[in-house]
Amino acid sequence: MDTNAAKARRTAPLQTPTDLGADATRDVSAALTALLADVFVLYVKTKNFHWHMSGPHFRDYHLMLDDQGEQIFAMTDAIAERARKIGGTTLRSVGHIKRLQRIPDNDAEFVTPEDMLAELAEDNKKLTSILREVHAVAEEYNDVATTSLLEVWIDETERRTWFLWETTRGVN
Repeated sequence: MDTNAAKARRTAPLQTPTDLGADATRDVSAALTALLADVFVLYVKTKNFHWHMSGPHFRDYHLMLDDQGEQIFAMTDAIAERARKIGGTTLRSVGHIKRLQRIPDNDAEFVTPEDMLAELAEDNKKLTSILREVHAVAEEYNDVATTSLLEVWIDETERRTWFLWETTRGVN
C-alpha cells in the first residue's frame, strides 16, 4: 500500500538530506559540478596526449601520462558523489561538460611531445587554481568533508604540474 510520504519521495527531485543548508548545497554542488567538467576535460586531454605521444622519450612520457590519467580519472566519481551527498546534482552529459569547462580542448592533428607536456603542465596549474576556488566556496560553508577532499587533490595536481614541468626543463 502506497503512503503519501512514500509517493512524494519517489516523485520529488533529487534532494539528499544534509545539514549544510540550501545555499551551501547550491553553491558547493555547482562549484563541484564545474570542477568535474574540468577534470573530465583534463582526463581526456591527458589520454589524448598519452595515445599520440611519439619520439625518443615515448615510453617514459607514455607511462607518465597513463599514470596521471588514472589519477585524474579517480577524482571524477568522488567529485560527483560529493555533490550528491550534500543534496546537489552533477553532470548529466558531454554537452553539460562543454558548457562548464574552463580547461581548453586540444584537437590538433599533431602536437610535439614537448608541447604536450608543457600544455598539460599549464592545464594542471589551472586546475590547481580551480581547486583552490572550490575550496574557498566549501570553506565559506564550513563543508569540512569537501575541503578535505580538495586538499588532497590540490597536492596531487601540484605534483603532476611539477613532474610535467621538470620533464620539459632544458628541452630546446
